[in-house]
Amino acid sequence: MQCSALLALAAAELAIREMGITFTVYSEGANIDRAWPFDIIPRVISARQWQQVSAGLAQRSRALNAFIDDIYNRQRILADGVLPAELVLESPNYKAPCAGMSPRYGVWAHICGSDLVRDADGRFYVLEDNLRVPSGVSYMVENREITKRVLPELFENYSILPVDDYPSRLYATLASLSPRERKRPCIVVLTPGIYNSAYFEHAFLAQGMGAELVEGSDLVVGDDDVVSMLTVDGPVRVDVIYRRIDEDFMDPEAFRADSMLGVPGLMRAWRAGKVAIANAPGSGVADDKAIYAFVPEMIRYYLGEEPKVASVPTWLCQREADREHVLRHLDQLVVKPVNESGGYGIMVGPHASAATRRRFARLIEENPRNYIAQPTLSLSTAPTFIDGSVEARHLDLRPFILQGRETWVTPGGLTRVALVRGSLVVNSSQGGGSKDTWIVEGRV
Repeated sequence: MQCSALLALAAAELAIREMGITFTVYSEGANIDRAWPFDIIPRVISARQWQQVSAGLAQRSRALNAFIDDIYNRQRILADGVLPAELVLESPNYKAPCAGMSPRYGVWAHICGSDLVRDADGRFYVLEDNLRVPSGVSYMVENREITKRVLPELFENYSILPVDDYPSRLYATLASLSPRERKRPCIVVLTPGIYNSAYFEHAFLAQGMGAELVEGSDLVVGDDDVVSMLTVDGPVRVDVIYRRIDEDFMDPEAFRADSMLGVPGLMRAWRAGKVAIANAPGSGVADDKAIYAFVPEMIRYYLGEEPKVASVPTWLCQREADREHVLRHLDQLVVKPVNESGGYGIMVGPHASAATRRRFARLIEENPRNYIAQPTLSLSTAPTFIDGSVEARHLDLRPFILQGRETWVTPGGLTRVALVRGSLVVNSSQGGGSKDTWIVEGRV
C-alpha cells in the first residue's frame, strides 16, 4: 500500500513538473515560483449533499449581485436600515465612479469563489465570499488532470462529476455579456503580467477559452469609447474583458493615476456600454468580511428566501458590544482584517501566544472597523499522504459560481489542505496544499 502510494506521489510530482503547474510566493521582496503542492488522496463528497450546497451558493450569488446593483443605484437596503450606510459607503471597496451603472442582467460579480468549511456537525458553512478577482480555479482543473494521469483506474469504478469543462462554461458566461450580438465575441483576459502570483491561471484560462491574454499596454480606448486590442494586423475591437487586475489599477483616469498596468479610458468605455468587464468594477463592495456578516439578511431582503447554506457567526468589532465580546474572548476566536486575503493578518486565538493576543487587542481598539471575529471551528479533516504515511489534515473548499445569462456552480471546487499538523491555515501562500475534489453519484 505504502509503496503504491509513493509511486503515485512520484508520478504526480513528475506530472506537475511536465505540465508546468506553479504558483508564486512573495517572500522578502522576491517572487518565488514553486511547484504546485498536491496531495494524491482525493476528497470525496456525495452528489446528494452537494446538490443542497450548490443551490445555496447559487442563491447566495444572486443575492450578492442584487446587493451590489442596489448599492450603486437606489440603495434601498440602506434606506430600509438592513445595513448601516457608513459600513458600505465609507468602505474602501465602494467605488464612486461606478454609481448609476447597472451591467447586463444586473450582474456585477460574474465569477465568485466562496470558501466553505465543514464543522463538527457535518454541515458546510460559507466562511467568506471572494468577488473581486477570485483565483484557484485552474488548480481545480489541473488537480483533476493529475489524478486522471496517476490513478486512471479509479475513474472506471466511480461516477465522478466532471470539472474540466470549466473553461467552456466560463467562455459561455463571458460571451453572454457581450454588448454586440456576435456568434463569437472578442474576449480577452487582462493580466497584470508575468510577475503576478496568479499568472499561471491567467494564461491557463485564456488558452482554455481560446481568448487572448493581454496586458494594459495591449489595449487602447478610442474617442468613440470603443476598446481595441493592438495586433500586428491592426486594431481589433474587444467585446468582453475578463479582468484579473485589481480595479484600483485598471484605469488611471478613474482610479490610481500612477497605475502603469491599466488602460486609460476603460471606465468610460464600460459606462458607455461599449465593452463588458467581468468582474465589473465596484463588485468588491460586497467582498468585505464586515459585509459578509449581513449576507443572510440580503438573501431574505432581495430574494424573500431563507439561506440554504449557513454563514459562520461573525462579530463586527466596530460595534461596541461585539468588540467587548471579542476582546474578552480573544483566546477562543479567529480575528481577521476585513480586506486581507491569502491567510495574511489572521490570528487564531487558541493557537496564538499571549503577546500576539495583546497585539491584536491593540489593533482592534485602534481600528475596530478593520476587524471581525469568528468562532474557531472544528474544521473537518481528510486523509492526507504526508512523508510516506497517511495522516489527518484540516481542509476547506472553494467552489466557483458563474453568473451571467445563467448561473452555474462547479461540481466541487478547489480543496485546500493544511499540510502542517494541527494547522487551520490552508492557503498555499502559507504552506498549504490541495486535493482533487470528487462529487460522486451513488453511495460514497
